[in-house]
Amino acid sequence: MAVELADAQGFGDSVAMEIFKEFSIEAAHWLPNVPPGHKCRRMHGHSFQIQVYVEGPVDPQLGWVMDFAEIKAAFAPIEERIDHYCLNEVPGLENPTSENLARWIWRELGPALPLLSKVSVRETCTSGCVYRGDVQGDVQGDV
Repeated sequence: MAVELADAQGFGDSVAMEIFKEFSIEAAHWLPNVPPGHKCRRMHGHSFQIQVYVEGPVDPQLGWVMDFAEIKAAFAPIEERIDHYCLNEVPGLENPTSENLARWIWRELGPALPLLSKVSVRETCTSGCVYRGDVQGDVQGDV
């Protein structure tokens, strides 16, 4: 029955898709390693847009990769640690560039979301980064 349902919906046995859930946080930071006089060396804030992507097979019965609520639940403890905080004060984010934030989020989420495929962080409307894990398969790796 499940295979018939999957075929009726146009999904074969091995259809993989990537889905994402977006989160918004407000946070302050400053970049300690930029040259003196650089504007980012001063404390400032952003309305960060964070997208968490997972990739995997579409369940033939449910018709989805995973429930978006599972992504939201996995991200909740991270959001509690960074939303409306100074990122420099969060252990592991002493130099909170978008790149370092994306990698930190990846490492924090990896154990809860084994299908994690990428993390995107936008610090402004026109600037951001995408992290897909280290070449060696960085899920929880050491810095």
